[in-house]
Amino acid sequence: MLQQLLSNSKSEGSVQRAKIFTEEELKKATNNFNERNVVGEGGYDTVYEGTLPNDMIVAIKKSKEVDCSQIEQFVNEVIILSQIKHPNVVKLLGCWLETPVPLLVYEFITNNTLSHHIHEDGRVLSMPWEMRLRIATETAGALAHMHSAPMHIIHRDVKSANILLDDEYTAKVSDFGVSRLIPLDQTQLPTLVQGTFGATNRTEGSFSGWAQKDRDLATYFISSLEDDRLHQVLEDTMKEVKEELEALRHFHMHSWIEIGPELEEREPML
Repeated sequence: MLQQLLSNSKSEGSVQRAKIFTEEELKKATNNFNERNVVGEGGYDTVYEGTLPNDMIVAIKKSKEVDCSQIEQFVNEVIILSQIKHPNVVKLLGCWLETPVPLLVYEFITNNTLSHHIHEDGRVLSMPWEMRLRIATETAGALAHMHSAPMHIIHRDVKSANILLDDEYTAKVSDFGVSRLIPLDQTQLPTLVQGTFGATNRTEGSFSGWAQKDRDLATYFISSLEDDRLHQVLEDTMKEVKEELEALRHFHMHSWIEIGPELEEREPML
């Protein structure tokens, strides 16, 4: 079924074709999925580092469970990522279909997640303002690109843990398991909250002091919509958010040049 879907996606203008890997290729790449090759682990999947015969290093995501929801999410990710070609979206290289749940093969992103760099102890102060602005701008640019595609791509689980960083701290949006393709002429969008609850500069589960109905950004958005106060939280489009971030980043770069050593006194106010 997945092979047929990939074939149909290609004929409809897909930007890239995912390679179908064999069992032998991926077992050899990961030393038979050796524990020493594990580089990440979630509640439902394990990520292995692997090396292909051409010496390309890849990340291979393998499901821990075999159930309908996992199969749907893995298949969905293949279809979604087959529609996207953007420098700030992680690249899907292919998949292995000889298992109940497909194994997904991605480009290997070397520098962990944004969540790791802003939430791990001792790291939150090590990421400068300029770098944070650039990562935010790159992420907004990737989302704007997806939202403006002929088949709108809605991620539905944007969070710091799903933004990977490479050696240059370039953002790579990842994890499209709950994403959706929305036809251009569709006017009704699903409002069911998906993904992990979270909020600005907070990890999930740390919402003490927030109103019960506003414990995450998604429900805060929905309650604002219901209370006719959406203007307080909503920019016109994601493209506008990207443009504003770029302008702010440009202003900061010039302020650095003009202010010089005095910046240390102003940075806490930023």
